[in-house]
This record gives sequence, C-alpha cells and structure tokens, in this order.
Amino acid sequence: MALADDLVTIFGPPAHPLLVHAVVVLLPLAALGAVAAAVVPRWRQKYSWPLAGVTLMGVGSVPLAQASGDQLYARMVDLGNPQIDRHAELGNDLLPFALGFGVVVVALLVAGRLADRERSAATESTTPVPRTWRRIAVVVSVLVIAAGVATTVQVVRIGHSGSSAVWNGVATP
Repeated sequence: MALADDLVTIFGPPAHPLLVHAVVVLLPLAALGAVAAAVVPRWRQKYSWPLAGVTLMGVGSVPLAQASGDQLYARMVDLGNPQIDRHAELGNDLLPFALGFGVVVVALLVAGRLADRERSAATESTTPVPRTWRRIAVVVSVLVIAAGVATTVQVVRIGHSGSSAVWNGVATP
C-alpha cells in the first residue's frame, strides 16, 4: 500500500491515534465474543452474525491503523526515540495475529453450525450419527480461545508501548 507524503489527519490531529481506537476496542471485543461463542454453543447460534461483523471490522481496522502509523512514524523517525521504534516494530506484528484470529473465528462459526446440524440429526435419528463436526468444533473452540488471548495480549502490548512513548513526553511530531 503506497503512502502519501502528507500526513493523513482527521479534523486536525493525525489519523493514527484515532484509528488505533478501532483496533483497541474491536479486536478484544471480538475475542471476548468469540470465547463466549466457543464456550456456550447457543450463544454461537444466536450471535454468530454480530460476532462475524465485529471480527471483520476489527481485523480490517488493523491495516488502516498500520498505514496511518507508518505515516506518523516517518514524521517522528528523526526523534531517535527507541520507544517509538519498539512501538512500530510491535505494530507491524499485529496483522498476522489478527488474520489468524479472524480465520479461526470463521472456522468456529462454520464448524459450530455443522456441529449443531449434526447434533439435531442425532436427536432425531434412531441410528448412530458420527460426531465428526462436534469434535472439530471442540478443537476449533480451543484454537479460538488461544488466538483470542494471543491477539488481545498483542494489542495491549502495542497500545502500552505507544502510549508510553507519547505520555513520557518523548513523541511530539
């Protein structure tokens, strides 16, 4: 993605601190919702579309925050601040976490739906029904919990490093 030479702003301030709030709110919210959906199947049935939407918006906000952060970093690179450098390094690592999390959430919603159909067929049938999708849903649930925790921890690490750089008074563009 090519970046413009001019710093993108939203009503005056740089866009990065504002766009970051989408990541900071949406990804942990999606992680919390995904863990709830993984643990309580009826919540997965009821809230699958909102969970998919929040997850998609959270994952989609990461590249926007990264692009605006790259622009802001280009303005601050001359400050020689190791805290800003560390924040930029951590920020560049978030997209794989977010994408992996998004993939396992979609896998949970699909496997969960198929497991629910399998469970319904088992209650209606007198012959044994394989438990394939129910087992897959359990495995994917564990992956969702792990990916949700990892993504949230990474968001907190990145946010803490960025806010430390700003609030310690060393990052003024």
